[in-house]
Amino acid sequence: MIKQTFAVVANSLLLIGKKTGLTYNEVNILVYYLLIPLSWSVMFDCWIGLPITSAALMCVWIGIFIATRHTFREWCDQAFQDSVNFLNWFNRWGGNYVLNSVIICVLLPLLVYGVLIWLLLR
Repeated sequence: MIKQTFAVVANSLLLIGKKTGLTYNEVNILVYYLLIPLSWSVMFDCWIGLPITSAALMCVWIGIFIATRHTFREWCDQAFQDSVNFLNWFNRWGGNYVLNSVIICVLLPLLVYGVLIWLLLR
């Protein structure tokens, strides 16, 4: 189940890359560091009634886009490698890259969505 989940996510990111002309690393970084956190911040802002975290996140990303306008692909490659290193750091407790990816990049985000949806529906 873990390997299948990883394969579905990885293949989805590859497909998005092919459709958009972006590399796998670019899509991965945009999804996990921009789109998912932005969706969380929008949900959180709806819960608190102020667009604070969404605006802050967008300011950070506008700064990133401006700062890396000529080197965005390379920046994403480095950010992706840093993410791989982070996930592999957890191997010391018996995991591996695939397992760590599913736990941290699939299950944890689903848990955060669950909490945010619960807060919004209360």
